[in-house]
Amino acid sequence: MRRRRRHDGRCAGSSVRRKGVLMRYEVSADIAAAAERVWSVLVDVERMPMWTSSMTRVERLDGGPFGMGSRVRIKQPRLPVAVWRVCELTPLSSFSWATTSGGVTTCAGHTLAGGGRGVRVTFTVEQNGLLAPLVGLLTAALTRRYVNAELNGLKLRSESRHFRDSAAASG
Repeated sequence: MRRRRRHDGRCAGSSVRRKGVLMRYEVSADIAAAAERVWSVLVDVERMPMWTSSMTRVERLDGGPFGMGSRVRIKQPRLPVAVWRVCELTPLSSFSWATTSGGVTTCAGHTLAGGGRGVRVTFTVEQNGLLAPLVGLLTAALTRRYVNAELNGLKLRSESRHFRDSAAASG
């Protein structure tokens, strides 16, 4: 797994430049599964608590397919409940969602690259806003732990034989 921090002002998961990015954390891993499988696990957001310890409850706040503008309420251990809104989405490739609380906007990106029998997945988190330096200082270790848990959980779930068998049975 590769980990990288950058402070270059790009929003997580995109090349869009954002002013005032004060914290950025990035982690990547290779997943030995087809992009379609990884994507289907990733965008089935209400099931995230099944494969990552960083989320205890995820609830879609709107109907229809997961896409641009979708809103999701997420409860994470040691953090207040937050509503995230999808602000960028390219099917089978990437999505970013953002939440704002207490003067800090957090943007999280999820990107798949490659194809065939395996993909490289990159997760990024950026925080900006007036209180971002303080919040970043107080939550940096927790943020890194949660992002790593999410990526590791996605890898395990996507590569799982049980998941492949149940997906094939339902599809």
